[in-house]
Amino acid sequence: MSKVVIIGGVAGGASCAARLRRLDEEAEIVLLERGEYISYANCGLPYYVGDVIRSRDALLVQKPEVMRQRFRVDVRTGNEALSIDREKKIVEIKNLATGEVYQEPYDKLVLATGSSPIRPPIPGIDSPRIRTLWTVPDTDRLRAMARESGARSAAVIGGGFIGLEVAENLHRSELDTTIVEMLDQVMAPMDYEMAQVLHENIEANGVHLFLGDGVDSFRDDGKQVTIVLKSGREITVDFVVLSIGVRPNNELAKAAGLELNQRGGVVVDDSLRTADPDIYAVGDIAEVGELVFGGRAMAPLAGPANKQGRIAADNIAGGDSVYRGAQSTSIFKVFDLTAGTTGVNEKTLTQRGMVPGRDYERAIITQNSHAGYYPGAVPMFLKLLFSMDGKKIFGAQIVGYDGVDKRIDTIAATLRLGGGIRELTELELAYAPPYSSAKDPVNMLGFTAENVLAGKIRFSDWDAVEKMPDAVLLDVREDAERMAFPLESALHIPLGELRGRLDEVDRAKPVLVFCAIGVRSYNASRVLMQKGFTNVLLYPAGTRFYQSTHYRQFGETVQSALPVSDSGQEAASIPPGAPKETIRLDCNGLQCPGPIMKVFETMKEMRDGETLEVTASDPGFVKDIGAWCRRTGNTLIVSERRGTDYVALVRKGMAEPTATAPAAPETQIIDTPQGKTIIVFSGDLDKVLASFIIANGAAAMGRPVTMFFTFWGLTALRKAEKQPIKKTFMEAMFGGMLPRGSGKLKLSRMNMAGMGTAMMKKIMNDKNVDSLEALIHKAMRQGVKIVACTMSMDVMGIKEEELIEGVELGGVGAYLGDAEDSNVNLFI
Repeated sequence: MSKVVIIGGVAGGASCAARLRRLDEEAEIVLLERGEYISYANCGLPYYVGDVIRSRDALLVQKPEVMRQRFRVDVRTGNEALSIDREKKIVEIKNLATGEVYQEPYDKLVLATGSSPIRPPIPGIDSPRIRTLWTVPDTDRLRAMARESGARSAAVIGGGFIGLEVAENLHRSELDTTIVEMLDQVMAPMDYEMAQVLHENIEANGVHLFLGDGVDSFRDDGKQVTIVLKSGREITVDFVVLSIGVRPNNELAKAAGLELNQRGGVVVDDSLRTADPDIYAVGDIAEVGELVFGGRAMAPLAGPANKQGRIAADNIAGGDSVYRGAQSTSIFKVFDLTAGTTGVNEKTLTQRGMVPGRDYERAIITQNSHAGYYPGAVPMFLKLLFSMDGKKIFGAQIVGYDGVDKRIDTIAATLRLGGGIRELTELELAYAPPYSSAKDPVNMLGFTAENVLAGKIRFSDWDAVEKMPDAVLLDVREDAERMAFPLESALHIPLGELRGRLDEVDRAKPVLVFCAIGVRSYNASRVLMQKGFTNVLLYPAGTRFYQSTHYRQFGETVQSALPVSDSGQEAASIPPGAPKETIRLDCNGLQCPGPIMKVFETMKEMRDGETLEVTASDPGFVKDIGAWCRRTGNTLIVSERRGTDYVALVRKGMAEPTATAPAAPETQIIDTPQGKTIIVFSGDLDKVLASFIIANGAAAMGRPVTMFFTFWGLTALRKAEKQPIKKTFMEAMFGGMLPRGSGKLKLSRMNMAGMGTAMMKKIMNDKNVDSLEALIHKAMRQGVKIVACTMSMDVMGIKEEELIEGVELGGVGAYLGDAEDSNVNLFI
């Protein structure tokens, strides 16, 4: 009879013990766990904090006494393994209740010690108001702090799986919640543009989100904790939850001399044996094979841990099971959204030196969760990474409201079984209107990838508008859609008119094609490519994706921030004074832009003052209807969520309803000027700084901004390096006397031979104030239009080649055109 000792009793350890007993009734199995609980649902802990899971007992999947009775396993909770003597095959153990230290021999040993939350040596981190969430006792403490201590605010440090789940449940507990993430995005397994959809939803739900800013220190005043960030910003809350990451609990393995990788993981073979053939390692502690590229990886996820425990048990019992590698398939809930990933992301491909279009391709599309005509259909964004021959899938990411789980699992299964793009197109998947479409989103992803590989379509980058300032932005949506979201600077030609208006599209420039979700823009791209246009790019997933990836630029969010009831639904809040007699319009099941088009058509037939109640299943409708009302001069009384529906109450016109209201004319677009134009005449450092601070502030509020640089202001836009350009003698003289670039500008007063300017720059740096160069870069990134006056350039002897990238050339007419659409005009 063999004796197997398993150290660690949660996912991998408990799974191994149960499987081993099923395989070998005679084996002596000892399960050591230093904590009080075994086999608990650690993935469910955040939801107990938020009272989504109301029963604490529901978290305890397998209790020690039940495991003893059912599986005849010697379960010893509160017993900590202190050391391993590999030569004698003995584990030294301490009974934490009695203090007794004793030895336990083994024939086979399984390390399932898991991992622990990282607590870096940050000043002030030992405050009792700074917690982690990893065990059941952690959960009890955090739930009490969130729901029983009178706390009103909390911050979560880290935007990974646990961090986001904790943040959502703290918010659900009616705490003012903040997320701080050192990286520029939450959820590192996702690519930035997909994470932006999550960022939008997090902020739409009223959670404060600080990205790209790490923690410098904590300060506890006895009542609250102040978080000091690297940027100098301070955030004061009642308590903090650390969710920075995890490290493997490798102390035993390290002391026993087992081989570890650079991250501290125990190296195992595909049978999960360590360098010692009698010791196995499973779960968070183990470095295992990686499926996509055949390398090595750590996979701290519950699914792999349970499978590895089962495989280790098979091999201990004399089997020959193999763990064929982790592909890191995961799924998580973030407020209204579900996000799923499998395989590797594009960041990983880039780190491996792979180049899009040469080593791999990608596709991003928008699809509905089920048939668009059936009520309740909601959109999802799907991203696929694949090889140039289409035979290998590298990875996939999906973000949406419903149906994400089965789509990411379908792609994960295809990847696991070695399938490629052809297999995605050929999958025969279950279809009925309530569940899917005749062409499932996974099929559509395969069809799109097939078109990419065949050269029938080329996708642009998600940030192509910023990267390609000279491109023609072609918007093929209808007029009513543009009322909801106008694409600034775009050439507007509805798809139905495109063939007759091709001469309006500049063939010499790249053409970037947009529609709402990418279907009509694909058709438009095919028309252009077959009509001889050689550089046509399709913006991925349409303007809906563009709005989400640029949500801060437009200052809009998809969901309303309504109160959440115990059921988890947003409570309805139609105001008491709302009209009771309304026209009702059901747009459930209509795919974008269907709801807005229906509203537009219905409102044309209504009388001034009449009210329309619109119900839609598309979450984007909340954003669209607000913008549409502002631009068309109608009144949005309320916009809210009722169950799975999105409901808006709209009054025709801006005035209060009257009993004898005459028939209203056809709905017209009202262009209320919201832009800001700034003429930058001065070349003084302080004045140029002021102009860019104002411009960035206006852009952050979602306002279009044009900066028109003329005469001395042009010097701020010059490149720092001298350019090899042919000039006349006078032009060369003028150019030599002018400052070359923003770094050479001086203060208008107190310059003191340059000493004042140097002092100003030092103070700005000490106070974490952005430099002029950083402000210029931010303005361009936020879409601020920077125009150099061509007449002034001629007078000053400045050539286009001398200007920094991203600057447009224009005359007074171009400036006045933007000024017409502005409500603020400044001369600096």
